[in-house]
Amino acid sequence: MSAPTINNSAPAPKRATVSATTPAPVPTRLPLSLQVCFTAFMAVLVPYYWIEYGPTNFVYFCDIALFLTLASVWTQKPIFASMAAVGITLPQLLWQVDFLTQLIGMPIIGMTDYMFNPEISLFARGLSFFHFWLPILLIAVVVKLGYDKRAFWAWTVTAWAAMLVSYFLLPEPGAVLSFPNQPSNVNYVFGMSAEAPQTMMPGWAWLTTMLIGLPLVVYLPTHWVLAKCLTRSPRCP
Repeated sequence: MSAPTINNSAPAPKRATVSATTPAPVPTRLPLSLQVCFTAFMAVLVPYYWIEYGPTNFVYFCDIALFLTLASVWTQKPIFASMAAVGITLPQLLWQVDFLTQLIGMPIIGMTDYMFNPEISLFARGLSFFHFWLPILLIAVVVKLGYDKRAFWAWTVTAWAAMLVSYFLLPEPGAVLSFPNQPSNVNYVFGMSAEAPQTMMPGWAWLTTMLIGLPLVVYLPTHWVLAKCLTRSPRCP
């Protein structure tokens, strides 16, 4: 009888499986020059507006957008720029068009008349020119960082808060003001006139129309376009 054959060879170690992994995306960063220049602009605008118009001036949508832009260029988070872009791109497009038509003597609605008023200092008008370039900057920032789809609701809630503060706490058009340049009818919550509240409907009905209409007519279409064209794979909180 033959002896059983003993296999002394150890089992070959299993070869480690190397899985192909996608390298983590390199975070997109905005240039330092933009951070410095925009911060310098804000460092001039904020104290000037505070002294000239008072702190309630910063309840305007466009001024809120300035602070959101500042937050975005420093934190590099797209949510802030996305919110501001949703809120002001369309309204400021109207401002841009009216300004350009004013230049050729054919204003469409006159909302930029003050930019051509020699009684207002050139310095103040120069600061206010941010209404023209801010939406362009915001689109550029969103192109760079990507669009955050949470922006529609985040801006809508912010705008609702600003409108409620404007309606219940700030002066209506024609009210006696604490000082000459104090803003009244902030965010047009009392109507489109700077002289007196609108009379087409009760005040609460106008406010309700603004609360519902702006998100549906202005913010949602802007959100759709930005989400369609500029959304990236999530990489930033």
